[in-house]
Amino acid sequence: MTDSRALAWPPAPIRTERLVLRPSEARDRPVVIDLNASPEVGTYLGGPRPRAELERDVPEVPGRRPGFFVADLDGTAIGTVHLDPHGESDPLGPDMPAGRRAAGRTHLGYLFLPQTWGHGYATEACAAALDWFTAELPGEPVVLYTQTANARSMRLAARLGFTEAERFEAWGAEQWFGVRPPTPPAA
Repeated sequence: MTDSRALAWPPAPIRTERLVLRPSEARDRPVVIDLNASPEVGTYLGGPRPRAELERDVPEVPGRRPGFFVADLDGTAIGTVHLDPHGESDPLGPDMPAGRRAAGRTHLGYLFLPQTWGHGYATEACAAALDWFTAELPGEPVVLYTQTANARSMRLAARLGFTEAERFEAWGAEQWFGVRPPTPPAA
């Protein structure tokens, strides 16, 4: 398997029917803070982070790393999609069971502003990021976690071709762990 840290970065912007996925810029900092401070966004992620803490901790250019995309709609950032090395940013870290560690080295994550929910932007952005990733690192599976209570995320995972590998308890809730094979099934 190839390591996702070996991605050529930054890529040319990825254009979908309605969105542009691009590397982060300084102008995206307020949106990244809003995403992480939002009670709605944080519902299944352990809650919102305090805005004062985010103002202090979020760098001038947030998410400046391979695999971090800003989803842009008509010139305005509406969310982020990230493909991170699995295990490094994983909250379970070294305590992760071997089966999950072996499932894939790259984790898909995404955050979108609540006012954009229900329009298919997350599906469109994540599908484009996954297509880019598959072209860059053929043969590399991708993993995704979500709480089973997060019906929107569960539906998105299914639309993107993730299949359940297991369920487990963590952070006081049942978690769903899915794997997307290197070549997802045709829709």
